Formats: sequence, structure tokens, C-alpha cells
Amino acid sequence: MNALRVIRRKIMTPNRSATRMDVRGFHVKSPEARALLETVGGAFLDGFGIAAEARTPAAAKMPLAAVPTRFRGFAHEGAAMAFAIRDGLRPGGRNVARFLAGAGADHIYMAYVGVGWAMARLPRIRWSTLHSPDPLLRWLVLDGYGFHQAYFRTERYVYDLYEDSSLPWRDVTAPEYASRAIDQGIGRALWFIGGTDVEVVAGLVERYPRPRWADLYSGIGLAATYAGGATKAELTALWDHAKDYRPQLAQGAAFAAGARAKANLVCPHNEVATRIFCGQPVALAQKVTDEAMVDLPSDGPVPAFEVWRQRISEAFVRSGHYALTATEQK
Repeated sequence: MNALRVIRRKIMTPNRSATRMDVRGFHVKSPEARALLETVGGAFLDGFGIAAEARTPAAAKMPLAAVPTRFRGFAHEGAAMAFAIRDGLRPGGRNVARFLAGAGADHIYMAYVGVGWAMARLPRIRWSTLHSPDPLLRWLVLDGYGFHQAYFRTERYVYDLYEDSSLPWRDVTAPEYASRAIDQGIGRALWFIGGTDVEVVAGLVERYPRPRWADLYSGIGLAATYAGGATKAELTALWDHAKDYRPQLAQGAAFAAGARAKANLVCPHNEVATRIFCGQPVALAQKVTDEAMVDLPSDGPVPAFEVWRQRISEAFVRSGHYALTATEQK
């Protein structure tokens, strides 16, 4: 049986070359930035492979925990994708449910995003198998779907500005919000596609219609904070580029802070980013996200997830930090 699991891993796991910047045609800012982003992609594939081979989600816990701190969240994201694909290919599979209840519990944000990657790889007839029971966090599945599409279908989603305006989604109260959740994932992908080069990333945003900028900058703030790859000077330049979208940039950074802190994966680059985008350290940025989650309304035309995001953005607006220029922050 072990040999069969090894074969399953080899068959399921994408080729590592798929994460190379030259293969993807992404911008390379520097050898260091390239190495970082390719290491992130490699960690994702490592997590995917671990889950593809694991007999059960519990068996994946120790190998995933062995991934270096900075990249461990990406490995759990990849693992969630693999477990979701396994569920999608086998009727009645409950791998994701067990993963969320065990090894993936502290990485729940990344796990939901990983399910979104699986969504992009499974036929639509199998989307009903995707396990995302939390009505608040299930929008992160679409975030993951958006990242995947921009990362692997860059010409269509980034340069042709394609928008998934009619994607079928299980939420019937706010189906039109699906495209916005997808844009948040596309924004995260722009950080990778632009090679963490702030000028390039901002230029990619400016190709899109302005109504999409807020969600794109939210995703960029999350990626720049969670993955890193930019210096303090570069992050302050991004802050200046965002201008009217600084509250959304801060909201994305706060999401990243919450994801890192919940999983006990906080690294120095996370602290640098949250101090620039949120005006406070990771612990306080996480507190903003937790407080904004209290007494959220039921889903309606505006989903609770968007109310949560708005509350976080508004908290940073009230702080006055969003109005500061990079020079004033110094």
C-alpha cells in the first residue's frame, strides 16, 4: 500500500518547474526575490505531495510541521489542495474535513485558499464536493481560485483583464460578490507575477478598471505581508502607490497578520509590513481582525465576509494611519 501512495503522489503532484519564474514568464526583480518566490512555490508543492501520499490527513501532520516556519503556511495550503482533489475524485471522501479538524486547524485561512486551488483543477460537476463549511471563511475558496487563475492563466486574467462575473457559487444571497472575492486572490497573485517589484505590481493594478482596484490592493497587502520579498523602503513605496486604497491594503495586511499569528508562524518581515501598512505590530493587527469579527450580521446582499473586511478597513481609517505618506511614517 505504501508503494501505491508513492505512485499517487507522483501522479498527482504538479511538476516543480511549474513554479519557476522563467517558466511562468513572471518579472524577476532580483535573484533574491526570485529565490524567495520559487521557494514559496516549492513549499506549496511539498505540502501537496505530502497530502497526496499520506494515508490519512493525520499522517500528514508531522511532515508538514517539519517545513521551515516561513514557508509552513504555504505547505498547508498545498496540502489542502491535494486533500480537496482527492475528495473530488473519490465520492464520499472526507479528507478536507479531517484536515481542518486536525493538522490544518491552525492554518484554516490557508487551507480554505488551498481548497480554492482544487476548485480550479476539478471539473465544475465536482465542485459540490469542496468542503468549506464556515459561511464566513468560504469566500477564501474563491480567493484561492482567483490566485490560481491569475498565476496559471496570466494572459487571460491579468493581461486580458478577464473577470469571472458569472461563476456559479453556493452562496445565493450575494452571488455577485464572487467576482470580488476572486479579485482579492488575483491581487495576491500580482505580487508574485510582478516579482515583488512594487513599480511593476502597481503598474499591473493600473491596467484594471478602477472599480477593481480596492480588492486587488487588498490581495496585494496580504501577499506582501504574508510572503514578503520587499524591503521597508519598497513597502513604503507601495503604501504611497495605493493612495486611496490604503485602508484595503491595511486590511489585507491584517488578514495576513491573523493567519500568521494563529498558526504561530510570525516572522520578522511580517512585523515590518504590518507596521507600515497597519501602523502597528502583528499582534495588534490580528486583534483588529478578531474584534471586527464580533457580532457579524447574517449573510445578505452584502456577505458577512465583506462586512468583516469593511470593519477592519474602517478601524485603520479611524486610526488616521491610512492618511500618512511614506515620509510621514518615518
